[in-house]
Amino acid sequence: MKKLSVIHSNNYRNLFLEYGYDREELDTKLKESWEMLFQSDYPETQIYYSVSNNLGYMLDTGNNDVRTEGMSYGMMMAVQMDEKEIFDSIWNWSITYMYMDEGENAGYFAWSCATDGSKNAYGPAPDGEEYFALALFFASHRWGDGEGIYQYSKQAKDLLRTCIHKGEKHDGYPMWNPDNKLIKFVPSVEFSDPSYHLPHFYELFALWSYEEDRTFWQEAAEASRHYIAKAAHPITGLSPEYAFYDGTPNHIRGFGHFFSDSYRVACNIALDYEWFHDNACPVVVNEKLQAFFADKDPLDYRRYKIDGEPFEEKALHPVGLIATNAMASLSTSGENAKKCVDLFWNTPPVRTGKRRYYDNCLYFFSLLALSGNFKIWMPQQ
Repeated sequence: MKKLSVIHSNNYRNLFLEYGYDREELDTKLKESWEMLFQSDYPETQIYYSVSNNLGYMLDTGNNDVRTEGMSYGMMMAVQMDEKEIFDSIWNWSITYMYMDEGENAGYFAWSCATDGSKNAYGPAPDGEEYFALALFFASHRWGDGEGIYQYSKQAKDLLRTCIHKGEKHDGYPMWNPDNKLIKFVPSVEFSDPSYHLPHFYELFALWSYEEDRTFWQEAAEASRHYIAKAAHPITGLSPEYAFYDGTPNHIRGFGHFFSDSYRVACNIALDYEWFHDNACPVVVNEKLQAFFADKDPLDYRRYKIDGEPFEEKALHPVGLIATNAMASLSTSGENAKKCVDLFWNTPPVRTGKRRYYDNCLYFFSLLALSGNFKIWMPQQ
């Protein structure tokens, strides 16, 4: 059972103000952080690059490629910031170079491309598709639909239809398992990535997708909330990067531990709780997660087994982990919640260097969410 959601109240919490931070300083931090990621005046922190007046991409600086993860993230950031030109340039680049119109994965987007647009792979990553879809719905509702690829709502609905119906004509694989309604790591495998689970997105897909698909998305939201709870360790709250459908870690290629992908689980729980206050939202996972990190030195974050045992390997994206632990505070309370937000506030704005892309995406999403600016954009009346 849901309490009154922000869809009806349009009242988003601003944790920074609740914890006593200055509104003017917050507004400056948000504006400057956007500029540092999206403007060429800041080459040490920039992750968005304009190719022409209507083409631009988000660069994974650690791997020197363009990924659907980053492109869809950039679109979500742009629609939240009311930056239509940048939104359209990223979407145009995605359609021009990443979209696949033939072969087993026709209708999906190639998960990795070179900066010249050539495909590094011909397979998709479902976290990109789900972010593309909701960013497109929000764009439709905030700015209105245009023509062609800028008919945002149709693009979103068509993409979601492909994601769940592909394979019914033996033309490839769907991105969600049709029986258990859980998102796959990639369409051709039968296991998941807990950080891909976005029940708060699926709630909105259940409102705005093609009518015949809406029941699926409602069931997917319910299934994902339960899955997130199962995949997290019962004591530490840590989730593996890959997990089987029963929630147990999948250690293929060493991805059964708490590492970079896993950080996003805290964000997804937090935003789901902020948007819908569903009683099934596993906020206890975030409470345990913040308790686990309460006595950890941010300069010494590691890769961990989900039971909390540390590896020698340091965290590849420590700023991202600081950011996601802070965003978790939208669903928690008390000393640990405030401690995480304070640490985030006092972390230098955005990261420089080769590995800055993933950290800075998580940093900016957390900044949006904690300031009440990661919003649901409803259809225009």
